[in-house]
Amino acid sequence: MTGRQKKKKKARQAACRPQAGLAAHQRSFPGDGSRPGSAFPSSANGSFDPCRRIAGGREQRARKRRERSEEERIPWGPMGALRGALGTAALCLAAACALHPPGGVSLVIPQHNINATVAQNILLSVEYSCRGVATVEWKHVSSWGTTKIVEWKSGNYVNISTVYKDRVTTFENGSIQLLNVGMRDAGYYFITVTEEYGTNTYGTIIVNVYEIIYEDLHFVAVLFAFLAAVAAILICFMWLCNKSLHLFQKKTTHELTASTTEEIELETIEC
Repeated sequence: MTGRQKKKKKARQAACRPQAGLAAHQRSFPGDGSRPGSAFPSSANGSFDPCRRIAGGREQRARKRRERSEEERIPWGPMGALRGALGTAALCLAAACALHPPGGVSLVIPQHNINATVAQNILLSVEYSCRGVATVEWKHVSSWGTTKIVEWKSGNYVNISTVYKDRVTTFENGSIQLLNVGMRDAGYYFITVTEEYGTNTYGTIIVNVYEIIYEDLHFVAVLFAFLAAVAAILICFMWLCNKSLHLFQKKTTHELTASTTEEIELETIEC
C-alpha cells in the first residue's frame, strides 16, 4: 500500500467517526430517522450522509427557482392577465414613439461661418424637421441695425422685406439664398423656426464679406494703360507739330532767299 492510499484511508476513517455519534442521536426520533424541521436527513441504515444532504439542498433550491421562473413567466389569474396586457400596451407605445417622434422642432445648420466676396451669391443652408406646419423667419443683425429679411409658412405664404425683395430666394427646408452681397450684408443671420403647437428653435450663421483686392489692381493697370496711351498720342501730336513747323520754316526761308535774289538781280539790271 502506497503512501497516498494510506492518506486516503485515514481521511475516510476520520469522516466516519462523527457519523457514529450522530446516528445515536438520530435514533431517538421516530419515523425515517430524521429530526422534524431539521435539514440533516439520515440514510436508510440510520447514519448521517453529508453528500446526500448537499445533493438534497441543491435539488430543493433548483426546484424553487424553477417554480419562481414559471410563476413569473405564466401570468396566472386576473392580475397576471392585466400585467400581460399592460406589458403589451407598453411595447405598442414604445413602437409608436419610435416611429413617430414626439412634438418639437429640430434644426441642423451644416455651416455656421460663411466667407464671401463682394457681388457673390451665398446660400444660408439649414435643415429643419417637425410634425406640424412650421413658420420660418430670418433676421439680419449688424452694426447698421437689425433687419427682418423674410418670413414664410410652409405651403402658405412668403413675406419678403422690401430691402431684400429681389435678392432673396427661399427653399422648403428653411434655407435662403442672398444674391449680389455687399459689405453691408456682413453680420449675424438669425433663423427662428416656430411650430404650430408653440415650440420653437433658433440658429445663427455668421457671414463675412470681403472686397476683391485684384479689382483695385486691375483699375490701376487700366488707368496706367490709359495714361500711357494719352501720353503716346500727345508725343505723336507734338512730333507732327514740330515736323510741320520745320517744313513751314524751310519753305519760308526758301521763299525769302528767292525774293532776295530777284531783288539783287533787278538792282543790277537797273544799274
